[in-house]
Amino acid sequence: MSVIVNLVIEQGANFSNVIDLANDNGSVMDLTNYTVVAAMRTEYASTTVIPITAVITSPADGEITISLTAVQTTALVARRYVYEVRIQAPVAGVKTRVVEGIITVTPQVAT
Repeated sequence: MSVIVNLVIEQGANFSNVIDLANDNGSVMDLTNYTVVAAMRTEYASTTVIPITAVITSPADGEITISLTAVQTTALVARRYVYEVRIQAPVAGVKTRVVEGIITVTPQVAT
């Protein structure tokens, strides 16, 4: 069910991205009572996890927003990272990766 979405984050700037989830049949996925987490790493085998703020912003519409503040993006090294977003179902706690991909952090010039 996971889709690949590659993202660009500007170092030193606020970052936000909206994710709209759909079921396999194309209908909107209802995320009522679900939880969501997101994280990035420098590589898949890295033990250092960089959390990404993830919020279900409109459960009935299947909408998730991931974000980082300007302070958080300033702390990132300009390079490529891997990331994923997972949801957890309210019943049985089933976890599903819904989005994954590459994040490219571009360097800032002005501070």
